[in-house]
Amino acid sequence: MTLEELIKKAEDTGFSHVGPVNMDALEFLPAVRDMCADGKCGAYNKKWSCPPACGTLEECAEKVKGYTAGILVQTTAELEDSFDFEGMAEAGKKHGQLFMQLHKELTDVGEKCYFMGTGGCTLCKECTYPDAPCRHPEIMVSSMEANGLLVSDVCQKSGLPYYYGKDTLTYTAMVLI
Repeated sequence: MTLEELIKKAEDTGFSHVGPVNMDALEFLPAVRDMCADGKCGAYNKKWSCPPACGTLEECAEKVKGYTAGILVQTTAELEDSFDFEGMAEAGKKHGQLFMQLHKELTDVGEKCYFMGTGGCTLCKECTYPDAPCRHPEIMVSSMEANGLLVSDVCQKSGLPYYYGKDTLTYTAMVLI
């Protein structure tokens, strides 16, 4: 699949914004992992998709070697105000559904892709980590942050906005080919 075909497929899936990722922007930063360890989202050491289970920064960087291009996909929601938690949750759910749809479509046709989603995996009501293996390793996806990427920087260096104005919220994920 070409980059142009991947962009078209993502646009057809329904994301708000799609653009090529600058592969040089993929910097695996200890500071991002430190935010995970500080408990910013509450999933650190609780999910297979999150640190430390998803691998060291070095292992994450190694996983992307061999991929030469990719896209950023975004879902942007207009919120009633900065306290519109229902709108935020709705946008997150929509983004997750679109991302999993794209994931399925690409894997169903045999595309070799590396997926980095948004937030911790939500496939199971309760993750088996660390007591048992992941129930869905073939579709479980770690987030860009879990991989040590600062999403705003990756977007900026790729020429794709991260912020779309007052009372908006944007979820970003990535697919490498």
